[in-house]
Amino acid sequence: MNNPSVQIRLAEMQDAEMIAILLGQMGYPQQLSQLQKRLQQLIAHPQEMLLVGVHDNRVCGFLSLHYIPQLALAGDFARISYFCVDEALRHQKIGQQMLHYAEQHAIQHGCDRMELHSSAHRTGAHRFYQKHGYAESPKYFIKMLPQP
Repeated sequence: MNNPSVQIRLAEMQDAEMIAILLGQMGYPQQLSQLQKRLQQLIAHPQEMLLVGVHDNRVCGFLSLHYIPQLALAGDFARISYFCVDEALRHQKIGQQMLHYAEQHAIQHGCDRMELHSSAHRTGAHRFYQKHGYAESPKYFIKMLPQP
């Protein structure tokens, strides 16, 4: 199988349309106007890093990385909140390259661990993460808050 090289860079506002398509592939269809607001927030925030992978001059993946300071521990941690490679280009090591890039940035940022949440039905993603050294953490709690 072909293993294309991917250029990884910080996301820019002009990437919004392709990121919206990729979010749709994940089951999160987006209105472009709402996504553009979120992109502006992420791009401007000093504790956030929104990366895109580019192959053949086209955005083919994105990864949203957040740095979280720890009060009781020496090292901070990084959290991946969204990570997607275009369905047509999966299994070509693009995700591996993007994940490695994010991990290296987290290390440079003073993080000693990386975490992510992946829905139970994403078994292919689970295999990918386990292959790259991630271990399942059994407890994750969530509470939906009422909106004004």
